[in-house]
Amino acid sequence: MSSQDDQGKLATLNLLVGYLKLLGPKMNVVLHSASHLQRLSKALMQVLELDVKDVKIVEERLWQGPEGPRELSGSLTGRLHEGSGPRKCFRFFTDGRVFLLLRQVVQILGYYGELYLLVDHFMELYRESAAYRKQAAMVVNELVAGAAGQGVEVLHERETAPSKEELQAAVASVSEEYTDPANWHLATSVEGEDLGVEPAGKYSGLVAVPSEAGTFASSSSQIESRGSILSGLHKQVCIQLEGLGRFAVVLEKDFRQLLISVLYPVLEKAGDGVLLIRQAAMGAVADICQACGYDSPSDLICQNADYLVDRISLHLRRLTRDLHALQVLQAMLRHAEANVLPLVGDVIQDVLTALDRSPRGPRTSIHRVSWFVPGHQTEGSLEQDSGRLLGEDGRREGRSAALPTPEEMEAFFQGYIRQKQIAGGDLLETENGEAGECLPALDAESNDPGSEVEAPLPVHAQMAKEVMERCVHLLSDKSLRVRQKVLDVLELCVVVLQPHQNHLLPLAHRTWPALVTRLTNDDALAVLRAFRVLRTLGASSGDFLRRRFSKDVLPKLVDSLVTQAPVSARAGPIYSHTTAFKLQLSVLQGLGALCQALDLDESDLHHVANACLPYLSAKQPERLQAAARSVFRHWMQMDPDAAWLFLSEVWCPRAYEPPHPSLRPVRLRGMGEKRNEFTDSVRGLLDELP
Repeated sequence: MSSQDDQGKLATLNLLVGYLKLLGPKMNVVLHSASHLQRLSKALMQVLELDVKDVKIVEERLWQGPEGPRELSGSLTGRLHEGSGPRKCFRFFTDGRVFLLLRQVVQILGYYGELYLLVDHFMELYRESAAYRKQAAMVVNELVAGAAGQGVEVLHERETAPSKEELQAAVASVSEEYTDPANWHLATSVEGEDLGVEPAGKYSGLVAVPSEAGTFASSSSQIESRGSILSGLHKQVCIQLEGLGRFAVVLEKDFRQLLISVLYPVLEKAGDGVLLIRQAAMGAVADICQACGYDSPSDLICQNADYLVDRISLHLRRLTRDLHALQVLQAMLRHAEANVLPLVGDVIQDVLTALDRSPRGPRTSIHRVSWFVPGHQTEGSLEQDSGRLLGEDGRREGRSAALPTPEEMEAFFQGYIRQKQIAGGDLLETENGEAGECLPALDAESNDPGSEVEAPLPVHAQMAKEVMERCVHLLSDKSLRVRQKVLDVLELCVVVLQPHQNHLLPLAHRTWPALVTRLTNDDALAVLRAFRVLRTLGASSGDFLRRRFSKDVLPKLVDSLVTQAPVSARAGPIYSHTTAFKLQLSVLQGLGALCQALDLDESDLHHVANACLPYLSAKQPERLQAAARSVFRHWMQMDPDAAWLFLSEVWCPRAYEPPHPSLRPVRLRGMGEKRNEFTDSVRGLLDELP
């Protein structure tokens, strides 16, 4: 095969498959010959060598199945098709049919051969050399499937098939080897290298000019070498995860006996930072669910939550040395439903406590967990809260059917006046008898079921509150990556605490100074996330933010838009891929809704309109023009008269009549030919006025 093209390799492999089928049960005679087994195994190791130099700038998000590539979602619950998994690139062939024939060869070996002999031999190759590890794992996965008789085409039936106990023993041995820390906890990313302090440099803040201080010092050959090593480790972990899924399919419900040793490592990879590994892990989870009779990944996690929580708690005791427990907790929170939250509540408290006393190292991983505490539980827990609120509304409607009597209204207002007097200290100057007479009445009112008492926070909201308190202290962290993740967490905390303004507003007040710093004096990547937090906070706490936004943020935001407008107008097509463009686009897309939510006064709106006006020019990128038009549309919804007067000053042709008789067009003097740049955008906006 070494000197053949893919067509020649197909012919050679078809010939080999035919020989193996003809041998049938007599194959064991050949396999018991050490020299023959050695030559066959080394040939498979060489032919199945993977190409680990296919380093991609963008991670591949497609899952390769027999029917072609398809998108893999985190909620996958069906069994993966045979032969599916991450797309494999081999060094010595490119035709996928060659790999299918190689799989068929190995499955036939597993069907007729002695299972223990073959598994032991290839696992010895797995341990012997890192160069053979990936190929040996692929062969062992197919050997077990072939021994179970899954999808194997043969000419003769085998004399004796391995029993369930033999299959289970072989699977247990291989699974233990796969999940051994030396083969499982591989350095699949260089994230840990970037957690230090970034090089000193002036941040652009809202000006959106990315800093050039952080550059790679490594040569291209070093980068390529590192990428090849990481790609090889990614593929090794994915192949091992595929194998665990195949083993579950082989053993079916008997695989439940191995869950106690397999589930925790698989969920650990489901929370990995590498997309390819996460997808492979969720594929294994899907296979385990269907093989063991679980309805979904959520059902699998909930029914085994006690065991998982116990192991997470055990590993949290040495958090500074072992961060993998946080990946398991992340996977549980991401793929389970809200009913798992009470089971992991104590563990989450342990994580937050560990964050308070931990060194800088684990902070990124801890916040990866914190992301999903408020974020994922919003859907399930808030749904329960909404049901509870609907129940309260129903009770209120029932009470409203019977209106209060005048006596009840009088007692209510008298009680209100007495409480106000006591709060102001007025009743302390009265005689003891009067004060004594008031106390029983107040006690009676305090026991009144109709009195307003602040309800305790739901579990998910209480967790979000505690997480947000930690975010306040970490918004000024020296690591850009930590600041980015803290801002992501902060946005989700605001979303969860929106129905609980009494708790959200004090936290927002504490967060505001650090958030302003992130908006006005930070890297563009952090500014992007900080502006998203501002939009989310403004949507729920407009009155609280109005004055602060106008004073602390709006002037610098307007200056940055004005400064960047000439840059984007002169830029070419490549500009749309820069961080500066993304920041401009994000600000323009969210600014209109933010102004409307904050209900800014007319002078602030004119400042915003003047800053956005240059983006209506035809010289600007189309997406920036559309985003700028959205700002004016929001203004038109708030005050159509003021918006009309502003736009008509910029551009109003002689023949164009205002949409309402009370509005009079005012022509702009001295604009000249420059007015033509704004014709399409402004004319379209004027036509949209009600």
